[in-house]
Amino acid sequence: MSKRAVLEVIALDVEDAVAAQAGGADRLELVTDMAADGLTPSRETFAAIRAGVDISLRVMLRLADGFAAGDVDALVRRARELRSEGADEFVLGFLDEDGGPDLAAVETVVAALDGCRWTFHRAIDRAADRDALRKQLADLPGLDTYLTAGSAAGVDDGLPTLLAEAARRGEPGYAPQLLIGGGLRLDHLPGLKATGVDAFHIGGAARPDGWSAPVSAAAVAEWRAAVDG
Repeated sequence: MSKRAVLEVIALDVEDAVAAQAGGADRLELVTDMAADGLTPSRETFAAIRAGVDISLRVMLRLADGFAAGDVDALVRRARELRSEGADEFVLGFLDEDGGPDLAAVETVVAALDGCRWTFHRAIDRAADRDALRKQLADLPGLDTYLTAGSAAGVDDGLPTLLAEAARRGEPGYAPQLLIGGGLRLDHLPGLKATGVDAFHIGGAARPDGWSAPVSAAAVAEWRAAVDG
């Protein structure tokens, strides 16, 4: 049997996490402060969620809105604190002022992860050259996923890029899994799945009543059925 596709859901707290797992999520992206597009949660929040669910957790490493690394030493401290609580999967991504990957920052933070698996997030959708970024990051330990909409504007605009990148699977820089998210809708799934895309990420789509309301297990279950269908 083939392994089922990954459904990742953004969780802000234990309530979100429990509902997402109940709906069939395989993995959670843990963040705080969605007004800033998702920042690093506290170690206490991570610990509470880890105690509340038994699915995979990827923890955001991002301390301020935007895609500059900012205080790299602070990022390293937060990463080590989370590692000490048992975090073993992460999400990060930093660009320099020219839109290239901030290799110094990324390498420093990744070194603090001790080989843990991690996702390079939607900073790729703001990169000056996506292909060059992928090739520059290709040899970093633990990088197994790119979270991308194909465009800063979202999946509708980025769909041609996503389909083209899916077709390059296995080329240098294209080994990590494509995790599609950012304005993703159910009607996007058939075309993406037809190209072999097998990982999907939802945030607002798991919250029919908006970000002020918790994750809906029923909404996640609808996505689970569509991803599997």
